[in-house]
Amino acid sequence: MITTPMTRRTLLGTALLTGLAACSSNDPLNSDGSGYGSADLIVGSANFTESEIIAEVYAQSLEEVGITVKRRMQIGARDVYVKALQDGSVDLVPEYSGNLLQFFQGASSASDEKSVMAALRKAVPAGMSVGEPSPAQDADSWCVTTEFSHTHKVTSLTNLATLDSLKVGGNPELKERPYGPKGLTKAYGVPSSIVKFNTLSDSSGPLTVKALTSGTVDLVDLYTTTPAIKEQHLVVLSDPRHLIVPQNVVPLLSKKVDDKARAQLARVSKALTTDDLIGMNQRFQGDEKASAATIAKDWLAQKGLAS
Repeated sequence: MITTPMTRRTLLGTALLTGLAACSSNDPLNSDGSGYGSADLIVGSANFTESEIIAEVYAQSLEEVGITVKRRMQIGARDVYVKALQDGSVDLVPEYSGNLLQFFQGASSASDEKSVMAALRKAVPAGMSVGEPSPAQDADSWCVTTEFSHTHKVTSLTNLATLDSLKVGGNPELKERPYGPKGLTKAYGVPSSIVKFNTLSDSSGPLTVKALTSGTVDLVDLYTTTPAIKEQHLVVLSDPRHLIVPQNVVPLLSKKVDDKARAQLARVSKALTTDDLIGMNQRFQGDEKASAATIAKDWLAQKGLAS
């Protein structure tokens, strides 16, 4: 059941969520097993919309090849569902390559898709593995309005250092992220003296977009699958120095996931694109308010992965 959508970056601050998960009687991991029967695999998701949609795609695709699936959606933050994979209460969840690498390893010199995946495969703990990555990404991106881009001749993060002032908007955690304002200074020479940080609490949501389009801020961190990027004709600044690491969608798997399931998940990964994710998110967030199950069913049929 999808409730208020949360972003995956918000979930990285996990201490509070972990406590809530342990205490809540509605915690999807706090189960006596009733209702889960003898499922071949248990598919889980983090508690934000896109994760549940992708998890539902995984679940329905596995059912298409005769694998019995149970669902444990909206589990919680990364450390909660990783623990669930370790204790066997969940068998697979959707993940994002760059963030998962940082979770398991911390700082890494990997900066392109191949090196991030190679490092991730080595960093995943025993008893778990990652499947085939998708070309689809949901990464952070630095965005400006078309007007700002034209007026100040800004199309790349390299151009920001030439500005006299820069009003930056993002969630509170962004101030400390390696790709945040400090990263702009370190990687692109943006003087910290010109940066004024504005806290925007909804992490790539409508408040953040409104702050940008109204001129309250000049530059915001938006996730690449945010529908407003296309709807508002925003300019995603290029990142030639790879400040932001790739975030390819990839399934995180327990050792229970066999070759048959892996092969089907690989088919899903191969077919999934970033534009697909944008469309899926739009169907959920827009006027249609489609369910994750409906979105997944329609996507699988469109890609020829459903009978």
